[in-house]
Amino acid sequence: MPHFGLMDEEALGPVEGPLQRARLHIRGGKRRLRQGKLSAGIVTLYDALEGAMRSYVAEPGHLAKLDIGKGGDLNNDKALYAALVRAGVIDGKFDFEAFDQLLERALNEEMPGYDYQELLSGIEAVMTQLGVMPFDEALLPPEDPNTF
Repeated sequence: MPHFGLMDEEALGPVEGPLQRARLHIRGGKRRLRQGKLSAGIVTLYDALEGAMRSYVAEPGHLAKLDIGKGGDLNNDKALYAALVRAGVIDGKFDFEAFDQLLERALNEEMPGYDYQELLSGIEAVMTQLGVMPFDEALLPPEDPNTF
């Protein structure tokens, strides 16, 4: 993953660690998509979204505003996304269920020819709603060209 060797997530803490990982994975995911490494780019962007959601709920006061629902499990990405939508943090226009299915496909096969533009627009919209974007890429550690 694009953050290996560039950060110590645990040392950064429960808010800044996943936030930094999300930003590094946004940058790395976009690069992989541009390079035609579509499955790897999709997996990387999924991890970016997961990190962004984890960072958001770790921020003091944010978790208390969420309606987890009966039996809700915040360790489940789908449940966490739904709770963020119910709370109005995310507008719900991004189809997380379809993204989750796309992730499963990307984990099992290469996807040459997949048009990722709509996916990338949706991810960027969610990242903006979560406060992850925009960010100054110059403030991130430089990319390691050896990371896939």
